[in-house]
Amino acid sequence: MLLAVDVGNTDTKLGFFDAPHPDRLRKTWRVGTSRARTADEYGVLFGTLFRAADLDPAAVRAIAISSVVPQTDLALAEASRMYFGCEASFFAAATQTLIEVTTERPKDLGSDLLVAAVAARAKYGTPLIALGFGTATTVGAVSREGEYLGNAIAPGIRTSIDALVERTAKLPQVALEAPNGPIGRDTVSSMQAGIIFGFVGQTEALVSRMRHAIGEDARVVATGGLADVIARHTTMIDAVEPHLVLQGLALWYAATAR
Repeated sequence: MLLAVDVGNTDTKLGFFDAPHPDRLRKTWRVGTSRARTADEYGVLFGTLFRAADLDPAAVRAIAISSVVPQTDLALAEASRMYFGCEASFFAAATQTLIEVTTERPKDLGSDLLVAAVAARAKYGTPLIALGFGTATTVGAVSREGEYLGNAIAPGIRTSIDALVERTAKLPQVALEAPNGPIGRDTVSSMQAGIIFGFVGQTEALVSRMRHAIGEDARVVATGGLADVIARHTTMIDAVEPHLVLQGLALWYAATAR
């Protein structure tokens, strides 16, 4: 009955929940984010995805959206009304009441960072470090008291690879697989060693510093398309939750629909 939509800079993730509860996620999809997509295009796209999964779009009774791409918001709102017959609810740091935000400018906080922290806190408790491996690598801190304290933001893995390849004529695009060790014996394995183990090192350094700041017992939960890649090579990540933002939207909808 709930369609959750996570609009990121690169991809848009959708999740259909047959009840407004994070454990009732029935189906997920991932499509490319397009700032130029119209309401009709969204309607046709979403309807096609539902029918391909043997789901009836009419089963959707509510739509909850987290968006970091404002250019898509109007078209998504119109598509919700025109094709699903409901008003979309947009999660925003400034208006949500599930978690206290103590950053200096809460309105500037990305909705995906906060809604992921909501879901991770509900499942794993506090203190908490929420990692996001997407267009950017994000590291969010939740205090022992349950407050969202702030985050660190670094270039994402794919973003870094694209920049490296674009500026270096002879370097190819490579698969995100770790080689046998940190010493690459050819161009591809050298890039893989630097990318994978470099981001593992970055993750461990940021987690270590955040744990020192909020508590050495802080659980570390990772999400995002590349979370598994990093988690395989470090013991600092306690859990990988690929649908954390979608699950946070379900929690938020359940809390606000009462």
